[in-house]
Amino acid sequence: MKDVLSARTIGLRHKWHLRITKIPRTWNASEILVYLAAIMALFIIGCALFPQWIAPYAPTAMLADQIMHAPSKSHLFGTDYFGRDVFSLVVYGSRDSLVIGFSSVLAGGIIGGSIGALSGYIGGVIDTIFMRIIDVLMTIPGILLALAIAAALGPHLFNLIFAVAAASIPQYARVMRGQILSIKNRSFITASRSIGASSMRIFFRHVLTNAWSPLLVMSTIGLGASILVSAGLSFLGLGVLKEIPDWGSLLSQGRGYLTVAWWICTFPGLAITLFVISVNLIGDKLRDSLDPKQRRA
Repeated sequence: MKDVLSARTIGLRHKWHLRITKIPRTWNASEILVYLAAIMALFIIGCALFPQWIAPYAPTAMLADQIMHAPSKSHLFGTDYFGRDVFSLVVYGSRDSLVIGFSSVLAGGIIGGSIGALSGYIGGVIDTIFMRIIDVLMTIPGILLALAIAAALGPHLFNLIFAVAAASIPQYARVMRGQILSIKNRSFITASRSIGASSMRIFFRHVLTNAWSPLLVMSTIGLGASILVSAGLSFLGLGVLKEIPDWGSLLSQGRGYLTVAWWICTFPGLAITLFVISVNLIGDKLRDSLDPKQRRA
């Protein structure tokens, strides 16, 4: 019995030794940047989900005796022209900014991906009609298309999400169509047809499951672009008109005080920059991980 237990103990030690030796001993600069980007993105998402736990003041609290105070220990990002804590405004403003970003990416990815998938798989007249519409939309710059839609519909959260999503639909449709076209004529698809698999089964079981990775990478990188577009629209006065402004509105409100209170619009801009850089770094790492050519290299 003792021999059996000792053999098991030795086996477990050897197993854990093999696992530990597989852990990389060195870290390169790109991996460190990706982990820092992930931490920063998670922190900003946490600010959007639980702002009351992170912000030291209420976003509407006005301190009349501390108007336009520079950054200090009591106010990390200073105060604005109403005496509001800028750090608290940035934390609470992240909620609307990230809601617009994530919702527009989700809507644009689903609609654009569906159009591209159906167009590429069915082909024929449907492919021609859809792609000509997409070609027309792609001739219009995304920010200009979003600006026109937001101006026509008016300042509202749903309208802003729709405007940003509509500007990204052509890119998602093009990427998904190209991926579907490269997959649907491969040998394993031909083999599935030869054994009697239906077109719907082939489409959902084999084609879509092998075509989603580029769309996922594009959605991750597109999240930063959506945040930038929504902030630009809010900066121009087409954003959400609420008591708690989002990042773009904070930039717009602080631009008039840039020479006397630089911190009012600097820190919201810094939050936008850090989040966009973070999701872009994560998207690049995700692309390298999902690319089979990169894995083989």
